[in-house]
Amino acid sequence: MNLFKQHAPADMDAAAARIPVIDLAAGLSGDAGALAALGTEIRPACTDVGFFYIRGHGIPDAVIDDAFEQSKRFHALPMAAKQALSLDAGNIGYLAMNASTQGHSTVHKATRPNQNESYFVSHETDPGVPGAMPRVPKRGRNAWPDGLPGFRERVMAYFDAVHALSQRMLPAFSCALGMKADFLDPMFTEGAHVQLRFAHYPPTQVSDNDFGAGPHTDNSFFTILARMDVPGLHIRLPSGEWVIPPLIPGTLLVNIGNYARRMTNDQFLSTPHGVIVEGGADRYSIAYFHSPTSTNTISVLPPFIDTDHPAKYEPALMGELIQEFWSANYAHQEGFGTIKPRNRY
Repeated sequence: MNLFKQHAPADMDAAAARIPVIDLAAGLSGDAGALAALGTEIRPACTDVGFFYIRGHGIPDAVIDDAFEQSKRFHALPMAAKQALSLDAGNIGYLAMNASTQGHSTVHKATRPNQNESYFVSHETDPGVPGAMPRVPKRGRNAWPDGLPGFRERVMAYFDAVHALSQRMLPAFSCALGMKADFLDPMFTEGAHVQLRFAHYPPTQVSDNDFGAGPHTDNSFFTILARMDVPGLHIRLPSGEWVIPPLIPGTLLVNIGNYARRMTNDQFLSTPHGVIVEGGADRYSIAYFHSPTSTNTISVLPPFIDTDHPAKYEPALMGELIQEFWSANYAHQEGFGTIKPRNRY
């Protein structure tokens, strides 16, 4: 029996109902009162569960559906075509099956590689591309496949939509942190540090300590996840139970990452999650990771420190935290297998 089944709740539906559903529409309308109310709603979702659904996000279903279609097109390519686009030093490109581990995670000891393949993109950085972003540290260069007409434009249509949504959500997160609405803005300049991951999970072959994605927390400030109807994601609630979050039409799933956890002195939960795909169908998911720009230093925020609760984390340069995570998890990265992470979650 796998880890998720060993610690499954007696009532899965009741446990899953603890994940709140938050409507963003009013809070993102520009009304200051509605924005404050949205921040008030987001805060307990971050401190009590670490996951929440969002509706009223403004991304059309057609754009999301087309992103999944592009993911399937990419993953159906011959292996040689995909491997020609292997991950660069900025972790952009193709990651093959069984080529990553969860070495940075303290949630569960990873002894087997992840049974998924993924394709990562970020901002366009080529100067000739309209809207190109600067090549800041830790920002990779997109690698596009040949022979897929319209692929680049359609992938970037979803990337641009989810990136814009994430930037628009920052004032609500600032309010949730107990800060002014524009507090986070200076940390997410030059496009922020962002990645979009198109993951493909075949049915998980479980013989030992095997997972589609081993239990872990996300190396982000927050993550926005789009899913299809094949299940596999499991979330560990504070109770220790591993719950399967149901699909709710018209919503995306948001989870809090390790950078928000650091900044709040562990009060915002970077909730563990992982994947095992049962049955005979392949699973596809699209995860967007939104984090402060790599040149920032992040520290525990003053509202989360007092005499009884001193800062648990020293100030740290984002670029160093990013590289440490990459070196712990990805075999192509400098220091893989030799550098002992100082920051694990």
